[in-house]
This record gives sequence, C-alpha cells and structure tokens, in this order.
Amino acid sequence: MIKKNDVFTCVIEDLGSTGEGIARIDNFVIFIDGALIGEKCKIKILKSKKNYGYGKIIDILEPSENRVIPRCNVYSKCGGCNLQHLNYEGQLKYKEDKLKSCLEKIGGFKNIKIDNIVSSNNYNYRNKSQFPIRKIDDKAQIGFYAKNSHRLIPCIDCSIQNEINKEINNVLLEYLDSNNISCYDEITQKGILRHIVTRVGTKTKEIMVCLVINSSNINVLKNKEKLIENLCKIENLKSIVVNFNTKNTNVILGDRVETLWGKSYIEDYIDNIKFRISPLSFYQVNSIQAEKMYKKVIEIANISKDDVVLDAYCGIGTISLCISKYAKKVYGIEIVEQAIKDAQENARINNIENTDFIVGKSEEVIKEFVRNKDKIDIVVVDPPRKGCDIVMLNNILELNPKKIIYVSCDPATLSRDLKILCEDDNYKLDFIQPFDMFPNTYHVETVCLL
Repeated sequence: MIKKNDVFTCVIEDLGSTGEGIARIDNFVIFIDGALIGEKCKIKILKSKKNYGYGKIIDILEPSENRVIPRCNVYSKCGGCNLQHLNYEGQLKYKEDKLKSCLEKIGGFKNIKIDNIVSSNNYNYRNKSQFPIRKIDDKAQIGFYAKNSHRLIPCIDCSIQNEINKEINNVLLEYLDSNNISCYDEITQKGILRHIVTRVGTKTKEIMVCLVINSSNINVLKNKEKLIENLCKIENLKSIVVNFNTKNTNVILGDRVETLWGKSYIEDYIDNIKFRISPLSFYQVNSIQAEKMYKKVIEIANISKDDVVLDAYCGIGTISLCISKYAKKVYGIEIVEQAIKDAQENARINNIENTDFIVGKSEEVIKEFVRNKDKIDIVVVDPPRKGCDIVMLNNILELNPKKIIYVSCDPATLSRDLKILCEDDNYKLDFIQPFDMFPNTYHVETVCLL
C-alpha cells in the first residue's frame, strides 16, 4: 500500500493532460509535476488515493535531454505556466501527441492525418495580462497566484507577458505605497485595488491600463492626477480605465467601466481588419497566432461569394469579420451583449456591411435558422473550453451545412464533439491542424474541417 510521505525511485513513462509526469509503481499511477518522459526521479508521495497518487520530485537522478532551465525565476512557485522546463520542440511534440491521443481514445478516430502544429514565439507573446494585488508586510505586491491557490507570488516581469508590464507595474507599486492605497483581501472583502489588467496592441503597440477596484466610486483612488502623469510617461499609452467590481467573486472584471484618461479602448489589427478592444472585450491573447489560425480557417473553408456563413460563439467578431470579404453573408452569434456591440462597432469602422451580429445562446439562435429553413452553407464554431453541448450539436446537424469549421481550445471536448458530428457518416473529418496559441502551457488550439 502506497501512502503519503513514502519515498520511491521511478522512471517517468508519459505526460498527462496538464503536462505532469506519469510514473507507475506496481500499477499504481503517480502524477508528478515538473517531471519529463524518460527521467529517473526520486519522489515523495504527497497524496494517495485508491488507484493513483500525487508526488513531488526530491531529486532528478537522470534528466531528460529535453529538460531546460526555465527563464522565469518564479516558475517553480507560480501557477501561470507549467512547461518552461521542457524545450520548445518537446512542448510542440507533447501537444501534437495529446491531440492525437484524444482523437483516438475519446473520438474513436483511427489513422487520422494531423498537419504539423504551427509554432509560435514562445516568450512575451501575451497581449493581455491580469495581475492580482496584495499587501505583504505592509508593502503592495503585484504578481500571480501559486498553483491551486490564491497565495500571491510576487512577479512584475512575467516572461510570457508583454515586456512593457514591468514598467507599468513599477509605476503602480510606487503609486499604491506613496498614497497608502489599500489592496483587496479576499477573506475580509476589504481593500480598494483588486487587479491590474493591461492590454497591448500587437501591431499598433497601443497600451491600456485597467485598475479593478472594490468600490463603485472612482474617487477612492487618491491623487489620480499624479498616477496619470507617471503612467503617461510610458510610450504608446492610450487608455487608463477603472473597472468596478464589488462582488465576492473570483471573476476579475465587473460590468461597469469608467475612463480615467485617454480613450476607452485601444485598437489592433488582424489581417488588416481594425478591432477596437475594450477592457471587457474577448480578444485572442496571442494575436499573431490568431491571425495565422484565421487564415487557415479561410483557406480550408474555401468560401465562395455565394456562401452564407454562420459563426457561433463569435465574440467581438474576429473570425466573422476576417471571413466576411469572401462570403455573401456572415451571421455572428454571441451570448454576451457587450461583445455583440463591439462586433457591430468593429464592422462599422471597417465599412463591412455583409455581417449581422445576433445576441443569444448559439444553440437557440441556430434553432431559429433551422425553423426558418434558412440556407447556411458553412458553420464556424469556436466554443469555450467545455465545447458544444448536445443541443448545439444536434441543431448544427439539423441545419445541415456543407461544411463545419470547428476551432477548439481543448482536445478532449473537441474529440467528444467530433465523434457526435461524424456519427452515422453525417460528416467526415477532412482536415485537422493544431496551433500553439499558449507556449509554455499545456493548452493547444486546433482547427478542423468537417
């Protein structure tokens, strides 16, 4: 019987769905963070269940040739990314293998051809950052949470975020301490500043700083003029906004935003289409990869000027607007009303007139298209991590488009949904390609054509 605090020497056989090493001792599976395939490790058992357990590395006796020194000096403590110890070639192979395994084991697909994963710049790629704030020893600290906790790990210079964050965070730390601005405490639900959210246009370099406060009154931020003066020394700063969130919640942003200085948005481009990005907008955090991915969507969809396209879970209209110039008509569906307003505004500023954006649940709006017997030639779905529910999938099948483009951020739910769509030979999985949208993490984005 393997129990807590037992020590073993083992060889890592595989990597799990979140990048953790997997070893077996007498058929007892042990998950070990930070271990790589082929490594011989001395481990200590942290937790033991009936058939599996969790361990931590005490010593790496025989390291993998793919092991590298993480660039980030808080990597072992922070819960933000989890594959910096694996070289980039190894990360890409892991993600390809993960996708293939899910398609085979969950989807039931055999001998399927997967195009090579599209690689990314693996550092400083994120255009959006969210930093929680805490007071530690009466000093304001900015950073990220430790894995599976809300314990703050101080870090103002994350290696996967935009480098400008270090300059922004230093200005804010000085402001918080010199003006004695309190930081939010999740236990007491007191304190003013909760989070700092930054956004940077990849092509325009425009910068937004958003202060999330535990108040409905902007005047709790003392000496705002000095803060604005110091932030405005940062080149390309275009927007300083305040977001109001007084709820006892883990959701970072509240519903209301007030502009403190400059514009209420920044702008960026994907495929020469301009997008206005507000604090509440969903916009892919790796926009260079997003552009590559959307170009692949357009390529495999092979849209004609007579095609009507329906884009479900459309967000602020990024895919809809990118494909609009190839189609007769594009309908975008999104449940978040503000996102639809953003999509309509993005269509307006780009003089795109063949799109129609609809607020509602995708499965319900699609059902209306079915009832009205509307002709939809191509359906594009880009759902959240949980994938599409069965109602959505059945309504897509009823709609019976010529092609379905499925954009996924989770191989497991993708494989589950593809299995349903391809049952009874309704559709054939014709093309599949992963994209590394989130380097140094276990996440992988995938584009499929049915």
